[in-house]
Amino acid sequence: MTDAIATGRVLQVNISPGGVPKHAVPEARVGRHGLDGDAHHHDFVHGGPHRAVALFAIEAIERVQSDGHIRVEPGAVGENLTTSGIELSLLPVGTRLAVGGEDGPLLEISAPANPCDVIKGAFQGGKSGRISILLHPTDSRMYARVLREGVVRANDTIRVLPRAAGSEAHVHHELDILEAVENDAWLAMWRAAAESGYDVRVLAHGDLAAAASPDLRGSIFNRSFGLRTVPIKRPEVERLFRATGTTGWHVAGLDDPEFAGEQAESPVGVHVGAVEDVLARGAPEVAGLAIRNVDPANVDDARRWADLFVAGFGIEGPLADAWRRFNPILVGAKGYHQQIASLSGRDIAVAASFARRRVVWLGGATVLPEARGRGVQRALIVERVWRAADNAGARRALATADAGSTSAANLDALGMHRIWTRGLYRVEPSTITT
Repeated sequence: MTDAIATGRVLQVNISPGGVPKHAVPEARVGRHGLDGDAHHHDFVHGGPHRAVALFAIEAIERVQSDGHIRVEPGAVGENLTTSGIELSLLPVGTRLAVGGEDGPLLEISAPANPCDVIKGAFQGGKSGRISILLHPTDSRMYARVLREGVVRANDTIRVLPRAAGSEAHVHHELDILEAVENDAWLAMWRAAAESGYDVRVLAHGDLAAAASPDLRGSIFNRSFGLRTVPIKRPEVERLFRATGTTGWHVAGLDDPEFAGEQAESPVGVHVGAVEDVLARGAPEVAGLAIRNVDPANVDDARRWADLFVAGFGIEGPLADAWRRFNPILVGAKGYHQQIASLSGRDIAVAASFARRRVVWLGGATVLPEARGRGVQRALIVERVWRAADNAGARRALATADAGSTSAANLDALGMHRIWTRGLYRVEPSTITT
């Protein structure tokens, strides 16, 4: 590689059995999930393939120290590599770092490392926000993926290389934010069902969100999100499935190495778009169409929504009964909204959304068969996006759809394009041995 755009060096290699500070070692092997001998007390958030290596520049450390945070030294805030000569947090996501010789590690900048309570003891007054990239863009720690494994040593040269063609770093960086919002939406539904009296056992830590329910069989109430970033937690989720005796499903990318050799069910595209693009394109006017918000205080309206939802999706049996029972609770969850669409005064469609962190997640939406093909779905997409922008300042919109489906075509037409494809990986309780 000769196309380096800058060079620096490894000032210090740091590891710990968990927590901070991390301590200097002469060298360490860098694998897909990080440095050998290194661990985290909060592995629901830190570590994993997309946050395998944490880096922090000595230049940033010195600026932080000059603001009075004198305990912020190399390793004190948990970075694995303290670097010199490179302004790390100014590097775009996808930038590669070639460390040492040709057989040394090749890293790819994946995201800023947000400050957390674990490191606040190193800061005057506990103000760890001093290294937030939002507040101090030059002074953040950065995470990196490992593109090539190898050994890193103190004083190794670091060559800064441009993003590789075909890099998915930007996709995964965007998914970090989008999935956090989607997870919260699913958690709201699972908790509403539990509050209404169903046995729904929820596991929620950091990036991980999972549920298992012996009362409500099927993938909706027996699935996990988050193993893209914290695959180390797969055994814990599967123990949850085994404890409830339920078949479970992991939500993960079709090319996720964690599930290599396993067959994915129900693949869907993850569609994302800018709110301003969706609103600029708009939807064709549908004569006689009116869309109203479900009032959380109106139990009859919430039940009406559930009736239309189960009818539109053809849901039957215990799951249909469950939706009617817990929906009056779900519609009152913070950030959650539901709409009913009527055509010439007759209710014919429903939709749901969840807004947080300036992202709107477009949940389930369905149109009764007799009203399909008139543009109602597109109108519901635009309505939800507009409401989220107006009420919650949403800037990005997220939805999933089967490849080649009418829903996918509607999303594409409104500027929400597929950035990733994922599926469900089935886990039978009888096969779980962990």
